[in-house]
This record gives sequence, structure tokens and C-alpha cells, in this order.
Amino acid sequence: MQKELIDSISHIKNSKYRYDVLKVLSENKLMTPKDISEKVNLRLNHVSMTLSELKEYDLVECINEESKRGRLYKIKLLGEKTLNWLSENT
Repeated sequence: MQKELIDSISHIKNSKYRYDVLKVLSENKLMTPKDISEKVNLRLNHVSMTLSELKEYDLVECINEESKRGRLYKIKLLGEKTLNWLSENT
């Protein structure tokens, strides 16, 4: 298994918030932080912080980074691989 995948699995397993946000993004193609917040029942500032952490690990991306409001996030391939591994092995 590649180091990048191992690191991402470890990162997600350390936080239920990260897992929940990643899972919701895998089920919905594009979402704003507010949409995610409503789906996972988590405060918006927690969602924003979690998205930043997921971006650092290359699990999600913001497709309109230049926007101040209405930023759209989607899951990346590594995020999908991580979720697949977790669902098959936990």
C-alpha cells in the first residue's frame, strides 16, 4: 500500500468529523461548507477547519478557490480510495 494512502487513512481515522465530511462529499458531487454543515450537523467553523485539513492531505479540493462566498468542494481520487479502504476494512 502506498504511503500517501496510509497517511490519509490514519488522518481520517483520527477524527469522526473528517470521516463524516469526506463521506458526505463522496455522496454529493459538489457542496458548499454550509451544505456540508447541514448534512453532518456540525458547526460551520468546524466544517471549514475540517475542509482545510482534508485539502492539506489532498483528499478534497475547492474548485472555485477565488470566490469569497459559495466555495464548492469535491472529493478527490485519494479521498475516494481512502473511504473505499475504510469501508472494506473497518
